[in-house]
Amino acid sequence: MRLGVMVGPERGRYSTKVERMVADATWAEEAGLASLWIPQIPDDFDALTAAVLIGSATSRIEIGTAVVPIQPRHPVVLAQQVLSTQAVCEGRLTLGLGVSHHWVIDEMLGLPYERPAATMRDYLDVLDRALAGPGMVDVENERFRVHQPMDVTDITPTPVMIAALGPVMLRIAGERTDGTILWLADERAIETHIAPVLHAAATAAGRPTPRIVAGVPVCLCGDGEVEVAVGRANRVLSESEVSPNYQRLLDLGDARTVGDILAAGSEDAIRRRLQAFADAGATDVSLRVVPIGESREEKLTSARRTREFVASLAGSI
Repeated sequence: MRLGVMVGPERGRYSTKVERMVADATWAEEAGLASLWIPQIPDDFDALTAAVLIGSATSRIEIGTAVVPIQPRHPVVLAQQVLSTQAVCEGRLTLGLGVSHHWVIDEMLGLPYERPAATMRDYLDVLDRALAGPGMVDVENERFRVHQPMDVTDITPTPVMIAALGPVMLRIAGERTDGTILWLADERAIETHIAPVLHAAATAAGRPTPRIVAGVPVCLCGDGEVEVAVGRANRVLSESEVSPNYQRLLDLGDARTVGDILAAGSEDAIRRRLQAFADAGATDVSLRVVPIGESREEKLTSARRTREFVASLAGSI
């Protein structure tokens, strides 16, 4: 299983965001991790802009978005941005897409949140052609009427993955993309729901075995601090639990909160939990470090300790 980390614009002043993102990315590359994944937070830094910054500061590591919502960006406009970003990343960009949630698309942006799976299919019709290389993008379907020349070139085909939770979206992921990027999916949900549907769709479409990127919070701590780590994970990462999409996914597994998915405790405990994700069918993990402590210095020390341990696991699971 390939180990990666989430890198993105942590809350705080914009004057230091770029510096911190670049520092986190260069650490991940130097530590030997396989990938880093940039979330698109609704009220913060643009994920593809972050990918450009990180791509220009690194040379080896895969850089993925996890994930860019499709409704606010026309597929041709997104393709231009992606191809331009890929030129900076020199072939290392993986585009993660999603349909987001009603409380982002409808309530925040005032855009329709209707038939998300059909929206994704129509979007991919345009995006696939636009990413295929220079030439005309001629696509007409239910949502788009596009006749657009495209002359932005790519170094290598850009892998596309989607956030897929339900069976229809998982089938789209298997039939048309390189896999799925997950959040709030535990081992049972992956093994009994996500992997079987995704693999069956890919096989039926004659596509290679798809990737399954599991988002997993992680905290290296003492056994007596595990509950503290679970509580902090639930405080800082629980926003998405209110989404019906994620609630349906939680119902398919054993976890009820993001804290239940947290890999926390000793080195052996974390190693066992990550191995369980691999055994369930995850091909990759995107680890979100959850530091604990009362003071800022204690949290920084906790984050460093967890990151160093995560780096030591590269290639061993």
